[in-house]
Amino acid sequence: MSKVYVIGTGMIAFGKYPDRTLADIGWPSLREALLEAKVKPDSLDAIYCGTALGGMLAGQRVAKVLGLSGMPIINVENACSSSSSAMAQAFNAISSGRFDTVAIVGVEKLTKFGGGTLPLEAEDWENRQGMVMPALYAMRANRYMHEYGLTAKQLAEVSVKSHDHGALNPLAQIRKRVTLEEVMGARPVAGPFTLWHCCPTGDGSAAVILASEKIARQVKPDAVRIAASEVTSGKYTNGYRDMTTAELTVRGSHEAYEMAGIGPDDVDVAEIHDAFTIAELMYYEAFGWAKPGEAYGLLSSGATSLGGKIPVNPSGGLLSRGHPVGATGMAQAVEIVRQLEGRAGKHQVEGAKVGVTHATGGGVAGFDHGACSIHIFTT
Repeated sequence: MSKVYVIGTGMIAFGKYPDRTLADIGWPSLREALLEAKVKPDSLDAIYCGTALGGMLAGQRVAKVLGLSGMPIINVENACSSSSSAMAQAFNAISSGRFDTVAIVGVEKLTKFGGGTLPLEAEDWENRQGMVMPALYAMRANRYMHEYGLTAKQLAEVSVKSHDHGALNPLAQIRKRVTLEEVMGARPVAGPFTLWHCCPTGDGSAAVILASEKIARQVKPDAVRIAASEVTSGKYTNGYRDMTTAELTVRGSHEAYEMAGIGPDDVDVAEIHDAFTIAELMYYEAFGWAKPGEAYGLLSSGATSLGGKIPVNPSGGLLSRGHPVGATGMAQAVEIVRQLEGRAGKHQVEGAKVGVTHATGGGVAGFDHGACSIHIFTT
């Protein structure tokens, strides 16, 4: 199997662009990635596009603006894991020898819905009963607090940390620091969450160019390598499940670590799916950086902040960088690649050599999450 490398990255600032089409939002990041990789359009073997709510033939709509057509253009929908799942498909195509150079773009335009929670499927009985994402994560938070004694004030510290990081990131949707008092005193959403406990909706795109070892040696000898690419789905159950642990991420992280030949202590920087504050703490434990119930101790020690042992979400994460669903996985990939290349600017993690990205997709009754995609990058 061929090794797979990242030879180009591109991303626009996440935000709200109600007057732009999906294609208008998507093509600038793809163009930036192509220019950075010095890839001629006619040398692309395929384009993969990840979007959850972008509609039919999103990849074709984005690519045609740049005059790209004729090659395979594959559209992937896997909820919040859409573009990271698209990257996993591209990784498999290159590692198997089928393709040499592939572009992946993640793009989403959520402003078309006019605000509110993500529209889930009406056929799902939990959704009909009001089990939207803030409600689900609030249930997880309450159960975790009950089991482990986490306080509302401690939970709010996750948001403070994330917005400290996001304030340093020029591509983040929210570039504002918040105090503990502001987080706790903000508008209630779903107890114990206030507004600052929840990721914002918005629009955005991000893209990467992947290449085989043969191509990477020619165009970028020091390119970051993808050491593991893993996608798995949740296990369906209509009975009891432990809401304080993310079973899907536990399973997926073990598989990714094994593929990369590393362990939790080898990770220098991570971008994980912190759609709500409790998610970040749960994923500390799922990735093996903290034992069950001890995630807050890791946070409060400063280990996951910039300058700590394992900075988590130096971009600001979903809470601050934003979460235009289908674009999130690629935004994480762009962030980690740039971190490992030492060009993340004011939120650079010094000396990072191993990075992790993690995107989960939920919203179906009976599943912890419907999908989870994890990638491990190395220098």
